[in-house]
Amino acid sequence: MGFSGRGERRGFSRDRDFGPREMHKAVCADCGAECEVPFKPSGDRPVYCRECWAKRRPPRY
Repeated sequence: MGFSGRGERRGFSRDRDFGPREMHKAVCADCGAECEVPFKPSGDRPVYCRECWAKRRPPRY
């Protein structure tokens, strides 16, 4: 096939630079702190700051 990596087969390159990510202001649903997230909050789901998200996410094995 001529592909050297799995990502390249799908049209992605690990070395690709997507540039700076657009950040959006939000208020954490747990602690009420203002934070920035890399997506535009729609209002129908809670948004968490980095610290609260780390407390809520499942443990990594």
